[in-house]
Amino acid sequence: MITIQNMHVTLSAHNPMASAFVAALLAGADDAPSTEDAATSAIPPIGAIWPGEGGRNGGLMRGVDGGPNYWLILAEGAAATAELAWGGYDQDTGATSDHDGLANTKLLAESGLDFPAAKFAHAARLEGKDDWYLPAIRECRLLSANVPELFETGYHWSSTQFSRDLAWVQTFGVGTQGTGDKLSSRRVRLVRRLFL
Repeated sequence: MITIQNMHVTLSAHNPMASAFVAALLAGADDAPSTEDAATSAIPPIGAIWPGEGGRNGGLMRGVDGGPNYWLILAEGAAATAELAWGGYDQDTGATSDHDGLANTKLLAESGLDFPAAKFAHAARLEGKDDWYLPAIRECRLLSANVPELFETGYHWSSTQFSRDLAWVQTFGVGTQGTGDKLSSRRVRLVRRLFL
């Protein structure tokens, strides 16, 4: 928020990159960074902790159908993982987006039905953030390509349903994708989005 009172400018923002950029502009600096320079200079390497964002940089996910690109933040620690059933066996859930894990997770968690993995993600409050979700299968593919070493071995659930009885799974060590019985317990690892 920018406040101007009696020719005095005050700046407060939740995004430190935006604050630095606007502060430089207000100071009249000739070498003020462009918004693109300010954003990219603060992006940590893939796999590194992203300060203030609750986890590690999982990579840049391309927006779909003209939507904006976003960074995937991979949650860390014991509270960010679980071994749970996907749930909803023999149900057509509508959670079939192969790219929008946030929408899939929200649909499942708020359905009032039993979807343990999605409910775990939807209820997570980690590092001051409350927008965690199960990645969709395409988001899993990106994480597998970029940061497979940050995952435990074994199958991990995506939020994407394959059929009434199956949902998509990802192995990160080998990088394969397949389907798993929704009643089976599999690993769950949470992500969130960051738009710049």
